[in-house]
Amino acid sequence: MPQVTKDAPKRVAVIGAGISGVCAAAHLLKAGLEVVVFERSGIAGGVWHFDTRVAHDPSPYPSEIPSRGDYEPIPGLAYRTSPPEDEDTDELEIIHAPPGPCYAGLKNNVSTREMKVSLASWPPGTADFVTQNVLEEYIQGIAEQRGVNAVTHYHTRVEEVRKHEGRWAVRTTRLQQTGTPGSRLVERLWTFDAVVVASGHYHMPRIPDYPGLSEWKRAYPARVWHSKRYRSAQICRDQNLLLVGAGVSAADIAKESIGVARHIYQSARGGLFDLPASFLPEGVTRVGAIKSFELEARQCGIRDDSSEPIAGKVILQNGDTLSDIHAVILCTGYMTSYPFLQHLHRDDISADQANQTVLVTAEGNMNHNLHKDMFYIEDPSLIFIGAPYHIATFSLFEFQGQVAARVLSGKAQLPRYDEMRREYNEKVRAKGLGREFHSLKAAGAEEAFVKDLVDWVNADAMRLGVKDKMVGHTPEWHVAKKDREARIRLIFAAKEEEKIDSVEAVVGLGGEGGEGGEGGEADGRLASGST
Repeated sequence: MPQVTKDAPKRVAVIGAGISGVCAAAHLLKAGLEVVVFERSGIAGGVWHFDTRVAHDPSPYPSEIPSRGDYEPIPGLAYRTSPPEDEDTDELEIIHAPPGPCYAGLKNNVSTREMKVSLASWPPGTADFVTQNVLEEYIQGIAEQRGVNAVTHYHTRVEEVRKHEGRWAVRTTRLQQTGTPGSRLVERLWTFDAVVVASGHYHMPRIPDYPGLSEWKRAYPARVWHSKRYRSAQICRDQNLLLVGAGVSAADIAKESIGVARHIYQSARGGLFDLPASFLPEGVTRVGAIKSFELEARQCGIRDDSSEPIAGKVILQNGDTLSDIHAVILCTGYMTSYPFLQHLHRDDISADQANQTVLVTAEGNMNHNLHKDMFYIEDPSLIFIGAPYHIATFSLFEFQGQVAARVLSGKAQLPRYDEMRREYNEKVRAKGLGREFHSLKAAGAEEAFVKDLVDWVNADAMRLGVKDKMVGHTPEWHVAKKDREARIRLIFAAKEEEKIDSVEAVVGLGGEGGEGGEGGEADGRLASGST
């Protein structure tokens, strides 16, 4: 059984340069480790980077195979010479590094006071809730000031990660500008002692298998799409809009589109994480769960770019129907997916069938076999940052990064294999499998999670004679958390008929993977942050 031991300085790969990857890399560097960061886009910031371009929608519908991720086959993979001059460079960039879900009006919904990390302070006067550019610049500032940029390979996508002869073999493709029209892809193989996966969860849209939805998508490909492609309400102008899902993304799109769209319907299935109708702005009609989508024979005469409604109707579970719909936005969340670790995926089995080696099963809604939601038990030199949700992501992910750095540098030690397995099995029995497994929504759960990490590594520090101790949540953080809890109590004490125009106060309900729409919304409006 491979174990992390106190050897000479290790060579560590970090996948992703969002907040979790940047924080992890910064602490690994501080611990004296050799670090290489891979980021497929051209900039640090993760999901907080706004790109006017949009990723391709999954094809075909539905999209429910986690191991595929958002990776698409790349024509002429690993160019060794420049491609033809008519090569569409922008299209190649989108395939190689699909733009994320950040949209123009995006804000955090957990206060910056809770999100602050020890690596950097917020600029003086920073408000609790800010626009995406403030959050992106915060991450980029850490990357620059802490030496992370200097060790990051941008435009570099990790294609495969596998253990080979005792070390991790990492295969990458780099999109390289040639100085002439077109780009080329250069493939490279690396070796590392450990791999930190900080790639986030807002990549692979979850497209539920509603009867008839795929037919709607084929007939009107530009009118049926996932919320990952949303950038502004202008795309909804003068349309009758159906939002599928009852999480924070649906509420936010509804808020931005009211007064722009002609009419907005929002479908809620009554799931555990559905937001109350009171979060929707005045004029939005909430409807029940969807049964099916039906097309009419006359649809073949209506163009995709026509101003006419889709020639069809939406059948609800209660028998009601919706017609005259111009566009459908699927606010149905994302699947847990690591396409560079396909050998640890099992798309053909359910969570309760997972053995001790499986990482992700068919549901794509949790990570299996991790010690403390971080260390892959079968080989803890494979580490994951960012699995917990319903949290203040920036700060919690930094704690995880600190723990990873301490373990890999020998300042803390993992328990024996059987102890890690026993602790994991106890958590499965206590919480069950599925989305709730990584949730820290319960009162005091986030604080307890961090305290457990801090107590563990500090006990090891004392035992091993390590002088520096890890510091947990600050008093300022606890004050901010109490403010968040007070806001939540006020919100949910409101009567259903009271309309709330802003969802900024929905703090803590989103978080990483925190929404619960029709298909299990998992983006929390990107909520308090992202990996």
